[in-house]
Amino acid sequence: MTLRDRRPEDVPALARWLTDPAAEWRAWDAPYTPAAQTTETMRAYVKYLRQTSPDPDERLVVVGEQVVGMVNRSEEEPAGGGWWDLGILLLDPAYWGGGVGTRALALWVQDTLDWTDAHTLTVTTWGGNERMIRLARRLGFTECMRVREARVVAGVRHDSVRLDLLRREWAGGRA
Repeated sequence: MTLRDRRPEDVPALARWLTDPAAEWRAWDAPYTPAAQTTETMRAYVKYLRQTSPDPDERLVVVGEQVVGMVNRSEEEPAGGGWWDLGILLLDPAYWGGGVGTRALALWVQDTLDWTDAHTLTVTTWGGNERMIRLARRLGFTECMRVREARVVAGVRHDSVRLDLLRREWAGGRA
């Protein structure tokens, strides 16, 4: 499993996964967002991918030669404050639960610490995404915020959950 820049030949596979309204990843990645809105957003994102060079704040998760997901990061305001929010999306459910996500996020944490001024890293999810919460905790993230019943998924209210990790707490991904 590696993280690498996007190549032009990756875009068709990404387009297929990202724009498929029935893709299983949608049940876990912000499922409180209306499906039509997610589809529209993903179509615009694929168009952006086709027109732009790779972004240093995004990488593909690759197993062998197969693209199975993505990681990203964004700096929280104000710029230079040292707070970066990280994201991970494993598109192919065949790679869920086998350690690929843990390894990918560990590599991404290390990359972020190596290439940015990050002091604080965060990941944000919803309370029903227990796998993401466990993954973050396995890497040393701790819960720093919970907004109770802030998200509605399939008619059920869930908390919004944010976990954080300070640079000095990073143990290099050893779980």
